[in-house]
Amino acid sequence: MVNKKENKIVNKVLNDKYTDSIFENIKHLDEYGNEYWYARELSKALEYSDWRNFLKVLNKAKVACKNSGLNADEQLVEVNKPIKTGKGKKEIIKDYKLSRYICYLIVQNADPSKDVVALGQTYFAIQTRKQEITEQEYESLSDDEKRFYQRKLTRQGNYTLQKVASSAGVKNMAEFHNAGYRGLYNGETADDIFKRKKLRYREDILDNMNEDELVANLFRINQTKQRLIKDNVQGENNAKAVHYEVGKKVRKAIQDIGGMMPKKCRHLRKV
Repeated sequence: MVNKKENKIVNKVLNDKYTDSIFENIKHLDEYGNEYWYARELSKALEYSDWRNFLKVLNKAKVACKNSGLNADEQLVEVNKPIKTGKGKKEIIKDYKLSRYICYLIVQNADPSKDVVALGQTYFAIQTRKQEITEQEYESLSDDEKRFYQRKLTRQGNYTLQKVASSAGVKNMAEFHNAGYRGLYNGETADDIFKRKKLRYREDILDNMNEDELVANLFRINQTKQRLIKDNVQGENNAKAVHYEVGKKVRKAIQDIGGMMPKKCRHLRKV
């Protein structure tokens, strides 16, 4: 649990300009629901205008990571990202996918005179502690508690996916989400799932999925997000096609391994 002293630190640092949404807004989730940040996005959030100066901080964090006994290569992964230059041409730049822990080490080694760095130090320290507790205690949770946790991840994943889809040009989010549901649920839309589960007015279908069904949907969500980003998908119809295709492939993967199909997962009333 985060103690009162840490909350006071957060409240002291926060003001109209700096809030922890600075780091929340650039957080990503992989296909397993793990959080990560991109180095270039983090450097901008920490107000480093010169990438080379930020790399010095990054290298210090790598050394600190190795000294702590962890494999630095597992905490930050080099990636190549395509960008458009001012002349409209595409250029490949080097970036890094950062774990929460390496982000914590980065802000510990960043310029302490910056208010946003002080906020980052508090934010990543608290987030790391929260996640450590979650990972340690997950297996001891009850079925309902595990379902509640997976539901939280699924909602977070949907939020991140919507931001990516919006950047790809999606306007009608309901149709975009239904494309994924149709692929995973063999043609069913969110409304069809709602009716099949015989839910009441304003009940959320996510509140009425068991752990297995939520995990399947989270996998669909994160794989779609990765495809949209990796392939630089643009246009609403193209984004919906990708979401449908990913949902269908996730469904086939579950069939191939003999798993429980989402449509047949045991229905539960929300907790």
